[in-house]
Amino acid sequence: MITKPKGTVDITGTDAKIWKYVEEVIDSVMEKYNYTYIRTPIFESTELFHRGIGNTTDIVTKETYDFIDRGDRKMTLRPEGTAGVVRSFIENKMYGNSDLPVKVYYNGTMYRYERPQAGRNRELSQYGVEVLGSDDPFIDAEVISLALNINSMLGLKGNKVHINSLGDQESRDNYRRALTEYLKPHIDELCEDCKARFEKNPLRILDCKVDAENAILKEAPKTIDYLNEESKKRFDTVCEYLDLLQVEYVIDPKIVRGLDYYDHTVFEIHADIPGFGNANVLGGGGRYNKLVEQLGGPSTPCVGFASGLDRLVMAIKESKIDLPIRDHLDAYIMYVNEEEKKYAIYLSQELRMAGFVVDTDYGNKSLKAQFKQADRMKSTYYILLNSEDLKEGLITIRNSKTKEEDKIMMEYMIYYFDEHLIDQEIEEDSCECGHHEEGECHCHKHHE
Repeated sequence: MITKPKGTVDITGTDAKIWKYVEEVIDSVMEKYNYTYIRTPIFESTELFHRGIGNTTDIVTKETYDFIDRGDRKMTLRPEGTAGVVRSFIENKMYGNSDLPVKVYYNGTMYRYERPQAGRNRELSQYGVEVLGSDDPFIDAEVISLALNINSMLGLKGNKVHINSLGDQESRDNYRRALTEYLKPHIDELCEDCKARFEKNPLRILDCKVDAENAILKEAPKTIDYLNEESKKRFDTVCEYLDLLQVEYVIDPKIVRGLDYYDHTVFEIHADIPGFGNANVLGGGGRYNKLVEQLGGPSTPCVGFASGLDRLVMAIKESKIDLPIRDHLDAYIMYVNEEEKKYAIYLSQELRMAGFVVDTDYGNKSLKAQFKQADRMKSTYYILLNSEDLKEGLITIRNSKTKEEDKIMMEYMIYYFDEHLIDQEIEEDSCECGHHEEGECHCHKHHE
């Protein structure tokens, strides 16, 4: 038997409905913020990721899926979304757009060869945003607010951002010297990866998972203590804008992010998730003002973030959030002979084209089996066909809960469902806690 590769998953059934709902919420929020969808290739030139993400990062040194294609070209399955978006920005000369900044979002699969664990697969899905062409601290705050608002709309609680600043190049250089001097006498007490990072990029040591609780790293110098006046003022402005947007944030000097292209603002999105312990980070990002230039484009300030959908869906399930996901049919059409089957085919097409969710039997089951099938599919109505009624243009519609029946002319079927299903939706959407006045209701469905 052929099985799926290690580190990949099949998404089916209720899980698939949760995924689709999450994606619909993301699309809806992005539209309100005026971010447009961008789709970039799943594989790109290996050089793009080595130059963009950085040769000292774990992603490039350990985790990329690299291959040589039939044209003897070095290719890599994308491990993250930003580098591809920046490449597209440059290649398509979006920097010439008179309406800068360019605000885009993506949603797709990424590939990292790492040890599979809960919420972290080798084939992973991410959504993210990139804003290219604005250095305004306001856009940093907007991007953070957008990420938190999506999590809130999905019902997650305790949403807040942990934020830090790496500062400009001068600030980074000052901090790098201080960190190097601090770590030098202790480097033999850290893991082998940290020893290698010390020579190439000491900031990566702060992102180490092995030594995360090591007292040496906990007592390391803090980036915000080495910001020059301009960088400090910028960071204070970002925090001021977050206050205006009523975003809860924590200044966290430990955050440096795992990619080399960040400068100034860096952040992680947190939520309170039962069972997640300390691993409650649902995304992160920051500002990367040098990346476009590094990849051959003009100097362009940028900021963005990404969030893993695998982890987001897992957080929703762990939090036992009751999402408004459709799990029922509007109608199930039943028949017992070939003549009735032809009408079932015709009527199912008419109802579907009118916007109703309809199914019928495809295996010539008995009427009893069709009733069981309709109930498993949670059909609101049964449409019962019989040859004698059909000769007179009549069909029988039965409410699956009340068992009440109406025999109507077939030509009035659409009007019937328009009226009865709307009435039922209003009844089902009525307040569960007994309060109908705005501001009094405490039901989850009215606060999503």
